[in-house]
Amino acid sequence: MNSVMITGCSSGFGHAIACAFLDRGWRVIATMRTPRADLFPASENLLVLPLDVTDEDSIGRAVAAAGQIDVLVNNAGIGWLNALEGTSDDVIRTIFETNTFGTMAMTREVLAQFRAQGSGVVINVSSSTALVPMDLLSVYGASKAAVNHFTETLALELAPFGIRARLVVPGHAPETPFGTTAKLRIKDAGGFPEAYQDHVTKVFAKLEQSSDGLMTTVEDVVDAVWQAATDPDSPIRILAGADTKAIVG
Repeated sequence: MNSVMITGCSSGFGHAIACAFLDRGWRVIATMRTPRADLFPASENLLVLPLDVTDEDSIGRAVAAAGQIDVLVNNAGIGWLNALEGTSDDVIRTIFETNTFGTMAMTREVLAQFRAQGSGVVINVSSSTALVPMDLLSVYGASKAAVNHFTETLALELAPFGIRARLVVPGHAPETPFGTTAKLRIKDAGGFPEAYQDHVTKVFAKLEQSSDGLMTTVEDVVDAVWQAATDPDSPIRILAGADTKAIVG
C-alpha cells in the first residue's frame, strides 16, 4: 500500500487531498499543528500527527512516527496580501519560515528514506502569484517563487536517485479558508498603510472586474496532486485551476 504524508491538513487543500487519497486506498499521514482525527472519515489507513513545519524537532518527530512514506505533499502555507510598507520584518520572516523554509526542511527530512527506497515523490504546492506578478503580493509571491525554483532545481538534483519533485500551482480558491485567514492576519497586523488606501481600493475593484468567473476549485488541486503522485511522466510544473491556466497562457 502506498503512503502519502501531507502537511497543513486541518482545512482547505490539505484536508481535501488527504480525504481523496484515503478514498483511493492509500495510507495517509495527515499532519497539522493541532491534530484532529475527527476531521476525517474513520479509517485504519489514516494516521494524524502533530507537525509544525517551522520547528525542526517537530519535523523530525513527525517523519519518524510516519513510518513508510512514498509521497510527501508540502501544502502548509500562510497567506498575506499587503504593501511592503505594511509588512513588518516579523511578518516577512513568518511567511518565509512556513511557505519556503518549512517546505525545504520537510523535504530534506524525507530524502534519506527516499534514497534508501530508490523512489519517492516530493510535491510542493505553490501559487499562481509566483508565476505572474500580482499587486500587493510581493512578499507572499516571493515566498512561493522561491518554492518554484527550489522544486524545479530539486527535480534535477534528485532524478539520479529515482526520486521525483513536482510543483502544483493553484490560483484563487474561494471555497477554502485561505483568503479569510489571510485577511484576519492582515487586520491583526494593523491593516493596510494609510498612504495605500486608494491604491488598495482600486486593486480590489480591478480584481472583481477581471475575474471572469475563473477560479481554482479544491478538486482541481486534488487532481493535480494525484497526477503528480501517480504519473511518472507528469510535467514538473502542473497548473491547477482555470484562472491559473488563463493567466499563464
